[in-house]
Amino acid sequence: MEKVIVTGGAGFIGSHLCNRLKDEYEVYSIDNYFTGSKNNHIDGVNYTDASAADISKHFNFSPKYIYHLGEYSRVEQSFEDIKKVWEYNRQGIVSVLEFARETSAKIIYAGSSTKFGDKGLGKNQSPYAWSKASNSELVVNYGNWFNLQYAITYFYNVYGDREIREGKYATLIASFAEKMKNNKKLTVVKPGHQLRNFTHIDDIINALVLIGEKGLGDDFGIGSDESYSVIEIAKLYGGEIEFLQERKGNRMSADVLTKKTKSLGWRPEKNINDYINKMKLNNWE
Repeated sequence: MEKVIVTGGAGFIGSHLCNRLKDEYEVYSIDNYFTGSKNNHIDGVNYTDASAADISKHFNFSPKYIYHLGEYSRVEQSFEDIKKVWEYNRQGIVSVLEFARETSAKIIYAGSSTKFGDKGLGKNQSPYAWSKASNSELVVNYGNWFNLQYAITYFYNVYGDREIREGKYATLIASFAEKMKNNKKLTVVKPGHQLRNFTHIDDIINALVLIGEKGLGDDFGIGSDESYSVIEIAKLYGGEIEFLQERKGNRMSADVLTKKTKSLGWRPEKNINDYINKMKLNNWE
Protein backbone atom coordinates (compact mmCIF):
# COMPACT_ATOMS: atom_id res chain seq x y z
CA MET A 1 0.00 0.00 0.00
CA GLU A 2 1.15 3.52 -0.73
CA LYS A 3 1.91 5.67 2.30
CA VAL A 4 0.29 8.94 3.42
CA ILE A 5 1.35 11.27 6.23
CA VAL A 6 -1.18 13.39 8.09
CA THR A 7 0.25 16.06 10.36
CA GLY A 8 -2.16 16.72 13.20
CA GLY A 9 -3.64 13.27 12.70
CA ALA A 10 -4.90 13.06 16.29
CA GLY A 11 -6.85 16.29 16.01
CA PHE A 12 -10.47 16.93 15.11
CA ILE A 13 -10.12 17.12 11.32
CA GLY A 14 -6.97 14.99 11.11
CA SER A 15 -8.52 12.00 12.87
CA HIS A 16 -11.48 11.97 10.50
CA LEU A 17 -9.10 12.17 7.54
CA CYS A 18 -6.98 9.29 8.89
CA ASN A 19 -10.12 7.22 9.29
CA ARG A 20 -11.11 7.84 5.68
CA LEU A 21 -7.66 7.13 4.24
CA LYS A 22 -6.70 4.04 6.25
CA ASP A 23 -8.48 1.49 4.05
CA GLU A 24 -6.69 2.66 0.92
CA TYR A 25 -3.29 3.79 2.23
CA GLU A 26 -0.79 3.04 4.96
CA VAL A 27 -1.45 6.10 7.11
CA TYR A 28 1.04 7.80 9.43
CA SER A 29 0.16 10.61 11.82
CA ILE A 30 2.60 13.06 13.39
CA ASP A 31 1.02 15.18 16.12
CA ASN A 32 2.38 17.08 19.13
CA TYR A 33 -0.98 16.69 20.96
CA PHE A 34 -1.34 20.40 21.66
CA THR A 35 -5.04 20.16 20.80
CA GLY A 36 -5.03 16.59 19.49
CA SER A 37 -5.97 13.66 21.72
CA LYS A 38 -5.12 10.00 21.98
CA ASN A 39 -8.86 9.47 22.34
CA ASN A 40 -9.01 10.31 18.62
CA HIS A 41 -6.67 7.50 17.60
CA ILE A 42 -7.94 5.29 14.79
CA ASP A 43 -7.15 1.57 14.64
CA GLY A 44 -4.73 0.81 11.83
CA VAL A 45 -3.06 4.24 11.82
CA ASN A 46 0.59 4.67 12.86
CA TYR A 47 1.03 7.49 15.41
CA THR A 48 4.11 9.55 16.24
CA ASP A 49 4.12 12.02 19.13
CA ALA A 50 6.26 14.83 17.74
CA SER A 51 6.17 18.24 16.13
CA ALA A 52 5.72 18.56 12.37
CA ALA A 53 8.97 20.55 12.45
CA ASP A 54 10.73 17.22 13.14
CA ILE A 55 9.02 15.29 10.36
CA SER A 56 12.28 14.23 8.65
CA LYS A 57 13.60 12.79 11.93
CA HIS A 58 10.73 10.33 12.22
CA PHE A 59 9.96 9.21 8.66
CA ASN A 60 12.47 7.74 6.22
CA PHE A 61 10.10 6.84 3.39
CA SER A 62 8.54 8.66 0.45
CA PRO A 63 4.80 9.16 0.94
CA LYS A 64 2.40 9.75 -1.91
CA TYR A 65 0.67 12.58 -0.06
CA ILE A 66 1.38 14.77 2.95
CA TYR A 67 -1.74 16.37 4.39
CA HIS A 68 -0.40 19.22 6.49
CA LEU A 69 -3.16 19.96 8.99
CA GLY A 70 -1.06 20.09 12.16
CA GLU A 71 -0.77 23.81 12.86
CA TYR A 72 -1.99 26.22 15.51
CA SER A 73 -5.56 27.14 14.56
CA ARG A 74 -7.24 29.69 16.83
CA VAL A 75 -7.74 33.34 15.93
CA GLU A 76 -8.39 35.34 19.09
CA GLN A 77 -6.13 33.24 21.34
CA SER A 78 -3.20 33.62 18.95
CA PHE A 79 -2.34 37.05 20.42
CA GLU A 80 -1.42 35.49 23.76
CA ASP A 81 -0.04 32.33 22.10
CA ILE A 82 2.14 34.07 19.53
CA LYS A 83 5.23 32.00 20.44
CA LYS A 84 3.25 28.83 19.82
CA VAL A 85 2.00 30.27 16.51
CA TRP A 86 5.58 30.85 15.42
CA GLU A 87 6.78 27.42 16.55
CA TYR A 88 3.90 25.33 15.25
CA ASN A 89 3.13 27.24 12.06
CA ARG A 90 6.23 29.04 10.82
CA GLN A 91 8.86 26.50 11.84
CA GLY A 92 6.69 23.54 10.91
CA ILE A 93 5.87 24.61 7.36
CA VAL A 94 9.51 24.84 6.26
CA SER A 95 10.30 21.36 7.57
CA VAL A 96 7.24 19.84 5.95
CA LEU A 97 7.90 21.53 2.62
CA GLU A 98 11.52 20.43 2.64
CA PHE A 99 10.48 16.87 3.43
CA ALA A 100 7.94 16.97 0.60
CA ARG A 101 10.58 18.31 -1.79
CA GLU A 102 13.13 15.65 -0.82
CA THR A 103 10.62 12.80 -1.13
CA SER A 104 8.70 14.14 -4.18
CA ALA A 105 5.44 13.94 -2.22
CA LYS A 106 2.40 16.02 -3.04
CA ILE A 107 1.48 18.34 -0.17
CA ILE A 108 -2.11 19.23 0.59
CA TYR A 109 -1.92 22.25 2.86
CA ALA A 110 -4.73 23.44 5.13
CA GLY A 111 -4.61 27.20 4.70
CA SER A 112 -6.98 29.53 6.50
CA SER A 113 -10.05 31.30 5.17
CA THR A 114 -9.24 34.19 7.53
CA LYS A 115 -7.15 35.71 4.75
CA PHE A 116 -10.34 36.24 2.76
CA GLY A 117 -12.02 37.96 5.70
CA ASP A 118 -13.20 41.56 5.60
CA LYS A 119 -12.30 41.97 1.91
CA GLY A 120 -8.71 40.80 2.31
CA LEU A 121 -7.88 42.70 5.50
CA GLY A 122 -8.31 39.53 7.55
CA LYS A 123 -4.86 38.13 6.81
CA ASN A 124 -3.22 40.75 9.02
CA GLN A 125 -5.81 40.90 11.81
CA SER A 126 -4.19 38.28 14.06
CA PRO A 127 -0.91 36.36 14.42
CA TYR A 128 -2.76 33.20 13.40
CA ALA A 129 -4.22 34.72 10.23
CA TRP A 130 -0.89 36.22 9.20
CA SER A 131 1.02 32.99 9.77
CA LYS A 132 -1.44 30.97 7.71
CA ALA A 133 -1.55 33.49 4.86
CA SER A 134 2.24 33.70 4.67
CA ASN A 135 2.52 29.90 4.86
CA SER A 136 0.17 29.60 1.88
CA GLU A 137 2.41 31.99 -0.04
CA LEU A 138 5.44 29.87 0.84
CA VAL A 139 3.73 26.71 -0.43
CA VAL A 140 3.01 28.45 -3.74
CA ASN A 141 6.62 29.62 -3.95
CA TYR A 142 7.95 26.10 -3.29
CA GLY A 143 5.77 24.95 -6.15
CA ASN A 144 7.32 27.59 -8.42
CA TRP A 145 10.88 27.26 -7.16
CA PHE A 146 11.15 23.48 -6.93
CA ASN A 147 8.28 22.16 -9.06
CA LEU A 148 6.63 20.81 -5.91
CA GLN A 149 3.17 19.37 -6.37
CA TYR A 150 0.72 21.07 -4.02
CA ALA A 151 -2.90 21.93 -3.36
CA ILE A 152 -3.96 24.58 -0.82
CA THR A 153 -7.33 24.21 0.86
CA TYR A 154 -9.34 26.65 2.93
CA PHE A 155 -11.81 25.48 5.57
CA TYR A 156 -14.82 27.45 6.69
CA ASN A 157 -15.83 26.84 10.32
CA VAL A 158 -15.75 23.07 10.54
CA TYR A 159 -18.12 21.30 12.94
CA GLY A 160 -18.94 17.70 13.84
CA ASP A 161 -17.94 14.77 16.03
CA ARG A 162 -14.66 15.15 18.02
CA GLU A 163 -14.68 18.95 18.22
CA ILE A 164 -13.17 20.41 21.40
CA ARG A 165 -16.11 21.21 23.68
CA GLU A 166 -14.48 22.97 26.64
CA GLY A 167 -11.65 25.38 27.41
CA LYS A 168 -10.16 28.25 25.49
CA TYR A 169 -9.58 26.14 22.37
CA ALA A 170 -13.20 24.96 22.18
CA THR A 171 -14.99 25.57 18.89
CA LEU A 172 -18.23 27.55 18.72
CA ILE A 173 -20.67 24.78 17.78
CA ALA A 174 -19.29 22.31 20.33
CA SER A 175 -18.94 24.87 23.13
CA PHE A 176 -22.56 25.98 22.66
CA ALA A 177 -23.67 22.35 22.91
CA GLU A 178 -21.66 21.86 26.09
CA LYS A 179 -23.16 25.00 27.61
CA MET A 180 -26.68 23.88 26.74
CA LYS A 181 -25.99 20.48 28.25
CA ASN A 182 -24.94 22.15 31.50
CA ASN A 183 -27.64 24.86 31.51
CA LYS A 184 -25.17 27.69 31.02
CA LYS A 185 -25.54 30.90 29.04
CA LEU A 186 -24.35 30.99 25.44
CA THR A 187 -21.55 33.55 25.18
CA VAL A 188 -21.49 35.60 21.98
CA VAL A 189 -18.70 38.03 21.18
CA LYS A 190 -20.09 41.44 20.20
CA PRO A 191 -21.50 42.58 17.86
CA GLY A 192 -22.89 39.10 17.11
CA HIS A 193 -23.70 39.65 13.45
CA GLN A 194 -20.29 38.46 12.20
CA LEU A 195 -21.01 35.92 9.45
CA ARG A 196 -19.72 32.36 9.33
CA ASN A 197 -20.15 29.49 6.86
CA PHE A 198 -20.38 26.36 8.99
CA THR A 199 -19.20 23.21 7.18
CA HIS A 200 -19.70 19.64 8.38
CA ILE A 201 -16.62 17.48 8.91
CA ASP A 202 -17.89 14.84 6.44
CA ASP A 203 -18.07 17.47 3.70
CA ILE A 204 -14.56 18.66 4.59
CA ILE A 205 -13.13 15.13 4.40
CA ASN A 206 -14.87 14.38 1.11
CA ALA A 207 -13.26 17.48 -0.35
CA LEU A 208 -9.81 16.80 1.11
CA VAL A 209 -9.67 13.32 -0.38
CA LEU A 210 -10.86 14.60 -3.76
CA ILE A 211 -8.38 17.48 -3.76
CA GLY A 212 -5.59 15.11 -2.77
CA GLU A 213 -6.32 12.96 -5.77
CA LYS A 214 -7.17 15.60 -8.37
CA GLY A 215 -6.44 19.13 -7.14
CA LEU A 216 -3.40 21.20 -8.06
CA GLY A 217 -2.69 24.79 -7.09
CA ASP A 218 -4.25 27.32 -4.75
CA ASP A 219 -7.77 28.43 -3.77
CA PHE A 220 -9.54 25.15 -3.06
CA GLY A 221 -12.16 26.49 -0.67
CA ILE A 222 -14.23 23.99 1.31
CA GLY A 223 -17.26 25.71 2.73
CA SER A 224 -21.01 25.60 3.01
CA ASP A 225 -22.90 27.92 0.70
CA GLU A 226 -25.10 29.09 3.59
CA SER A 227 -23.91 31.78 5.98
CA TYR A 228 -25.22 32.44 9.48
CA SER A 229 -24.42 35.17 11.95
CA VAL A 230 -23.12 34.02 15.33
CA ILE A 231 -26.24 35.38 17.00
CA GLU A 232 -28.43 33.40 14.56
CA ILE A 233 -26.56 30.23 15.52
CA ALA A 234 -27.03 30.96 19.22
CA LYS A 235 -30.77 31.42 18.66
CA LEU A 236 -30.96 28.03 16.93
CA TYR A 237 -29.77 26.47 20.19
CA GLY A 238 -32.52 28.24 22.10
CA GLY A 239 -30.51 29.09 25.21
CA GLU A 240 -30.03 32.33 27.10
CA ILE A 241 -27.44 34.58 25.45
CA GLU A 242 -24.73 36.61 27.15
CA PHE A 243 -22.70 39.11 25.11
CA LEU A 244 -18.94 39.45 25.52
CA GLN A 245 -16.84 42.47 24.59
CA GLU A 246 -15.40 42.65 21.07
CA ARG A 247 -12.04 40.92 20.59
CA LYS A 248 -9.07 41.61 18.37
CA GLY A 249 -8.87 39.48 15.24
CA ASN A 250 -12.57 38.63 15.17
CA ARG A 251 -13.44 39.14 11.50
CA MET A 252 -16.94 40.11 10.37
CA SER A 253 -17.18 38.19 7.10
CA ALA A 254 -15.26 36.16 4.53
CA ASP A 255 -15.80 35.46 0.85
CA VAL A 256 -16.42 31.74 0.41
CA LEU A 257 -14.26 30.44 -2.42
CA THR A 258 -15.45 27.00 -3.53
CA LYS A 259 -15.48 27.26 -7.33
CA LYS A 260 -12.32 25.20 -7.90
CA THR A 261 -13.40 22.54 -5.42
CA LYS A 262 -16.83 22.25 -7.01
CA SER A 263 -15.19 21.90 -10.44
CA LEU A 264 -13.77 18.60 -9.16
CA GLY A 265 -17.29 17.36 -8.42
CA TRP A 266 -17.61 18.30 -4.72
CA ARG A 267 -20.72 19.77 -3.14
CA PRO A 268 -21.52 20.33 0.56
CA GLU A 269 -24.25 17.92 1.62
CA LYS A 270 -24.92 18.70 5.29
CA ASN A 271 -26.58 21.62 7.03
CA ILE A 272 -25.79 23.20 10.40
CA ASN A 273 -29.45 23.63 11.28
CA ASP A 274 -30.06 19.89 10.90
CA TYR A 275 -26.98 19.15 13.02
CA ILE A 276 -28.12 21.39 15.88
CA ASN A 277 -31.59 19.84 15.81
CA LYS A 278 -30.02 16.38 15.99
CA MET A 279 -27.97 17.41 19.04
CA LYS A 280 -31.12 18.72 20.70
CA LEU A 281 -32.73 15.30 20.31
CA ASN A 282 -29.62 13.66 21.78
CA ASN A 283 -29.46 15.98 24.83
CA TRP A 284 -26.61 18.00 23.31
CA GLU A 285 -24.26 15.06 22.79
